[in-house]
Amino acid sequence: MLTGVHFILTYMCNFECDHCFLYCSPRSKGTFTLNQVRDVLEELQKIGTIEAVGFEGGEPFLFYPLLLECIKLASAKGFKTAIETNTYWATTEEDAEFWLRPLSNSGLSTLEVSDDTFHHGEEIANSAKRAFSAAQKIGINVNSICINKPMIGKNKGQVKGKPIYIGGPKLRGRAIEKLTEGLPRNSWKSFTECPFEDLRNPKRVHIDSFGFVHLCQGLSMGNMWEIPLSDLVNNYDPDAHPICGPLLKGGPAQLAKEHNVQHEDEYVDACHMCSKICLNLINRFPQYIAPRQVYGLE
Repeated sequence: MLTGVHFILTYMCNFECDHCFLYCSPRSKGTFTLNQVRDVLEELQKIGTIEAVGFEGGEPFLFYPLLLECIKLASAKGFKTAIETNTYWATTEEDAEFWLRPLSNSGLSTLEVSDDTFHHGEEIANSAKRAFSAAQKIGINVNSICINKPMIGKNKGQVKGKPIYIGGPKLRGRAIEKLTEGLPRNSWKSFTECPFEDLRNPKRVHIDSFGFVHLCQGLSMGNMWEIPLSDLVNNYDPDAHPICGPLLKGGPAQLAKEHNVQHEDEYVDACHMCSKICLNLINRFPQYIAPRQVYGLE
């Protein structure tokens, strides 16, 4: 049952992080209009099971007036609200309070701040910590998101002492280009399931201003500007979906087999293989593998 929806309020970001699974940058296109947000919120009420909405990006604070109004609208409809941010705006703790207080007064439930080396390098007293402290002072529930750099390690199931990739960001988007070099790989035949997303019964989806309803970043249920979101959700058949169906049957390996995709022999993990196969299929299934810029194509 779908209970959460995350707005990709904008793909634009003042950062261009190596790990970004949406390929966000200062040049990225795609920002919601206020009227589009209203339309989505109306559809969420029709679905009837949605409890919480989040606003992220890219960097949603780049469009602060829009973000503030979104929190007001969503709160007024009874939804719990959250914002995910890189905290570039928290230049001092006092300034952070200045940015956050109007959001708190508008009904913001939770603030999630990115506090890791991808965003702030090795700086200890960084903007994320200033935003975290300011949110606590105001009374906003606040969480830190820390994404570790890729690591090589060992586990109990390793074969003949072979090192394995054991953590870090999801290997999607720009992470494939920037972070996979030097990581150990395994046979494509071993990736027989999707270990990260519940494609059969998704609990949350992401929606962008182009209308795509993401089951996973770059993997769409359909386009809500063509088919109303409530209809997309109610009529979603994962087994009939040309990408989700094969993934549910046998992971990225089955996806490659079913669509006869020529590919590499080894990958770091299932995300790595799935993203590469989807990139190969993007022209065949543009309504389901989208938008193109999430794959670094535009």
